[in-house]
Amino acid sequence: MVEESQNTLKVAHQAFEYFRHGLATGEWNQFIDTLTDDFTFWFPVGPYHGLNVGKERAIAFFQYVSETFGEGLSLTLDRVTSNETTVVFEFRDEGIMGGKPYKNRVAISFDIRGDKICGYREYFGSDGKSN
Repeated sequence: MVEESQNTLKVAHQAFEYFRHGLATGEWNQFIDTLTDDFTFWFPVGPYHGLNVGKERAIAFFQYVSETFGEGLSLTLDRVTSNETTVVFEFRDEGIMGGKPYKNRVAISFDIRGDKICGYREYFGSDGKSN
């Protein structure tokens, strides 16, 4: 159990660094390479609202994120929580969206299978001031 938890954390932390890089630069290849072919993700709003299935759908989603935040997003990691198969990252992000300053508080979870991410869920909400 401990070994499984350590592997889960190792895989998730590396994927999170690739995720952070993708948000900052729009370069998602390293993060996409960490995903299983049957990857699923849940997003709370917009054209990707709800459950999404497949790596191709994920590629389209992360491209959409990069288009939405053309100058990238910077992250400040606040907390990491995990069990044997899931790791949750809580962070603050900020950047420019639609020409206006953007701030938010976000929690994402990665479900780990072996050395890959098989699931992702994102939750966010802020008044734009309490970052």
